[in-house]
Amino acid sequence: MDMTEKRLARQTVYEGKILHIYRDTVLLPNGEKAIREVAEHPGGVAIVAIDNDDCVLTVKQYRYVFSQVMEEIPAGKLERGEAPDAAALRELREETGAVPEHFTKLGSLIVSPGCYGEELHLYLAEGLHFEETDPDEDEFLTLVRTPFDDMVERVLRGEIEDAKTVCGILKVHALRQRAKRQD
Repeated sequence: MDMTEKRLARQTVYEGKILHIYRDTVLLPNGEKAIREVAEHPGGVAIVAIDNDDCVLTVKQYRYVFSQVMEEIPAGKLERGEAPDAAALRELREETGAVPEHFTKLGSLIVSPGCYGEELHLYLAEGLHFEETDPDEDEFLTLVRTPFDDMVERVLRGEIEDAKTVCGILKVHALRQRAKRQD
C-alpha cells in the first residue's frame, strides 16, 4: 500500500530565526484530506567528544524552554547550506575548544518525525587537543568532563535527559561493546 501523503496547500504560520512553522493540507492515501502542522528546522549536529583520559565532554547551559540547566554533548544548528561535518567541527571547537584527531560519523537522528523537521547528525570525536572556545554571544556554557563509564551509568539512571546526549552515549557504548566482542 502506498502510504504517501500529498501536500495540497501550505499556509505559513510563522517564520523565525531558526524555525519556520507551516499548516499543510494533505491528501491521504484513502482520498481524504487532513491537516499537518510542520516545524521546519535547518538541521543540527551533536558530538560525543572523548578526551585522552576517556572522559566525555559535555556542556551545561540554561534551556529556556524547560526552565532549567541541562547537561548535553556539544551541539548546534546547521547554518542554511552548511555541510554537517564542518558544522560539527565548528560547534565542538566553539563550545569546548576541542579539535579532534579522529572524527567519525555515527549516523543521524530524527527526534520527532510527527511534526518537527530536524535531522541531527551525530559524531564521535577522539584524540582531542584544545584551543580557545568561542561560544555564540547568547551562549553561557560550563564545560564538564565525566569518565565515559560514569556517563553511561548517569544516562541509564535517567540523570541525563537530553535525547541527543542519551543516544550519542549509548551508541558509542554499543560500538565499544561490539569492538570488545570482536577482539
